[in-house]
Amino acid sequence: MSDPTTQSNYLDIATRHLSLEWMVDFEAQTISGKAVYELEVRREGVHEVIFDTADVVIDSAEVEGETVEFSLGPAHEVMGSALHITLPNAVTSASGGNHETEKVIRLTVKYSTTKKSTALQWLDKEQTQGGNFPFLFSQCYPIYARSLVPIQDTSSMKFTYDAHITAILPVLMSAIRVSPPSTGPPHGGKEIGKDQVTYVYRQPVPIPPYLIAIASGNVRYKPFQVPEGKEWTSGVWAEEELVDAAEWEFREDTTKFLAAEEKIVAPYRFGVYDLLVLPPSFPYGGMENACLTFVSPTLLTGDRSLTNVVVHEIAHSWFGNGVTQANACHFWLNEGWTCYIERLLLQIIYTPAHRDFSYLIRSKGLYDDLKRYQSKPKYQRLQIDFDYGENPDEAYSAIPYDKGANFLLYIERTLGGLDIFLPYVKDYVQTFMGKSITTQDWKDHLYTYYHTHGTKEDVKALDSIDWDAWLHGEGLTLPVPMEYDMTLAHQSNALAERWDKARQELELSELFDPSDLQNLDSKQIVVFLERLQSFPALPKVHIDFLGEIYGLSNTLNAGIRSRFYEVALLDPVSPAASVYAKRAAAWVVGKDVECGVVKGCMKFCRSIFRAVYAVDQELAISTYVDNKLSFHPITRNLIEKDLGLTT
Repeated sequence: MSDPTTQSNYLDIATRHLSLEWMVDFEAQTISGKAVYELEVRREGVHEVIFDTADVVIDSAEVEGETVEFSLGPAHEVMGSALHITLPNAVTSASGGNHETEKVIRLTVKYSTTKKSTALQWLDKEQTQGGNFPFLFSQCYPIYARSLVPIQDTSSMKFTYDAHITAILPVLMSAIRVSPPSTGPPHGGKEIGKDQVTYVYRQPVPIPPYLIAIASGNVRYKPFQVPEGKEWTSGVWAEEELVDAAEWEFREDTTKFLAAEEKIVAPYRFGVYDLLVLPPSFPYGGMENACLTFVSPTLLTGDRSLTNVVVHEIAHSWFGNGVTQANACHFWLNEGWTCYIERLLLQIIYTPAHRDFSYLIRSKGLYDDLKRYQSKPKYQRLQIDFDYGENPDEAYSAIPYDKGANFLLYIERTLGGLDIFLPYVKDYVQTFMGKSITTQDWKDHLYTYYHTHGTKEDVKALDSIDWDAWLHGEGLTLPVPMEYDMTLAHQSNALAERWDKARQELELSELFDPSDLQNLDSKQIVVFLERLQSFPALPKVHIDFLGEIYGLSNTLNAGIRSRFYEVALLDPVSPAASVYAKRAAAWVVGKDVECGVVKGCMKFCRSIFRAVYAVDQELAISTYVDNKLSFHPITRNLIEKDLGLTT
């Protein structure tokens, strides 16, 4: 099956290695230079190579040192323009498919990006923590690498890469740094913001195009202590003003969970596992770029309560970066598996109750998104058959993450538990590491494994599963109701029920005080607030007191604060909603005096904008329009759809 999101001819001729030589120009807000491709011919009689591009300017193309003709096709709204490069002669592959005799050609494309590049966000110095230097970062998932470099932009294909990047600010990439050393003086000892320095990187592990990543800014590095005997290094990058706080936030969990996952799956392959804390406009909680996970500054809560996001990105090193979806139709293979493993690690390091609690925490988001897609039930499926040219970002939601993780948990339980399922997980990774697969590939392997290594009862258990309901089913519920250990949720639910029963009471100070949350961690507070949303909206006086007595209305924990606003906005026509809509709108764009940065993480800003829109459409739209340039292009596209500004 071909990838419906690419115009490239990757099935005929495919990138095997990519060499980048880039100049980063902060004033012009462009990256320019050249890309050199080693292309492996897969079919006889290939006369051209076709790359995906979007909003780039092509200067020239050469094949084996000879200038060749090129042309750009018409611009497709989602897929961009196909770049056709003529090969000098019909290039045919040697018969037999012997790797030593396969035809490999060398192609060079000189080009530059433009300000329209969806993959790149250029921040003025005022938009950064330090306020002294600009910042650049990329986001290539799912199909935006084509606006960074002409590429066969499909996760069906993997390649290695190296890069020489020249800039006036430190440069990071999703690869291993060769020079200058990470632990050396910043910017190679040159003057930051003035002197140009060339940074050299190499990525020896083949990766899909969406994992190409670049960032450049006034960043510093702090290494983590790595368990003895490990053949990888780890640390955190952040702006100079944030690096100490970032090092404290992540040093305890990062290497611990990375080492734990190696024990249950396979050794870590990428050599380096670093984190980069980005400016607030980064659209996701985290992005699993190889060797360099990007994370949102909303994770810096000062209490390590949101480091589970890093655990999720660590798991991607095997599930996504290692075993990769063939294309966006099988996105759940990346995210469902990663969520499943992330939660399994919680059981191994803590208790089974922590694992089940993690499923419970995410259940409301799952059911909210299933409801949101009632008008487009196709997006309620796990395996989505995208039409050619359809934008996979349209279907971005909690469904592939949490419906997928529940599906795998259901399979585990159906087979009889971890003792039976975990050996299969290891074989799955070993079998497909470094490959791109479809859902059918995964299912075929699952059956083959239990036919070979299991019992007849195991196979019967697999046969009892309603595969079509899980993979292609639509609707507002999971195909099978899932039960979880509620131990860690009891206190949260009980507190929510106390508030519900007190809605007629006026002397709230006699019923509630800050000690109510004393024995609840941040995740239990989230469950408490989500449980409150299952009841009718509280009166405004109760919401005011709730926010004040527990510090919910000014907490720096974005996960808690966003859910408090959702409680306050539960009834769009209530007196509370009109007041808190203004506060929520100010918070999400960084105008709240208690919170001086833009909350660009889509997980929070999209839900808040939708809630504010239900209360006051004019407020939601004007707030967004006045601050739209503070959001990443990907975030802007989706918020504008949420607010009805685009279709």
